Amino acid sequence: MRKTIPIILLLALLSCRADRPKALDLDGYPVDPFTSDAQATVLLFVQTDCPISNRYAPTIAALHERFAPQGTDFWLVYPDPNETPDAIRHHREEYGLPGQVARDTQHVLVRRVGASTTPETAVLGPHGNVLYRGRIDDRYTALDKARPQASKQDLADALTAALAGQSPDPSVTRAIGCFISDLQ
Repeated sequence: MRKTIPIILLLALLSCRADRPKALDLDGYPVDPFTSDAQATVLLFVQTDCPISNRYAPTIAALHERFAPQGTDFWLVYPDPNETPDAIRHHREEYGLPGQVARDTQHVLVRRVGASTTPETAVLGPHGNVLYRGRIDDRYTALDKARPQASKQDLADALTAALAGQSPDPSVTRAIGCFISDLQ
C-alpha cells in the first residue's frame, strides 16, 4: 500500500524550502510576522544609525505600552544587512525598544509591504493583510524639518481602527526618514 502525503502538509513543506528568502530573529532562526495570531501586528522598520528612527524610540515604546495589552504584536524590522545581532541587541537596550525582532537582510518584509524608509510602519490584520503603511505620525515634514509635536497620530489611529474591526483611513501615508534602498 502506497502512503500519500496530505496536500496541506505538502504545501507547508514547499513553503519552507531552504532556498526561500526569510527574515531571521537575532539567533538566526526564520520568523514570519505575517503568521501572528494577534488581532493586529505592527511592523516597525528601524535602523540603528537612522537619527529620525532613533528619535521615535519613546513614541514606539509608548505605542507598545498602549496597544500590546489590547492584542497587538510589535515587530522591530531591521532591514540593514550590515547590522549584526549584537548591534541590534545594543540598539534595543540603548533606546528601550520593545517588541520582537526580525532581521530583514534580504528585504523580504520590505518588499511584501512596500516599505521604503526607516522609520516606517505597517499594520497587519489578523490574516496577515496590510491594513496601513506609512508614518508613525506627522512630526516630520521633511528630512530636516520637524514640528515641535505631531498633530496627527497616524499609527495610533490605524491601530485603533484595526482593533475595532475597521479599515484605517487613510490606509497609506508618506513616511520621512532614512532610505531603505540605500542599504546594501
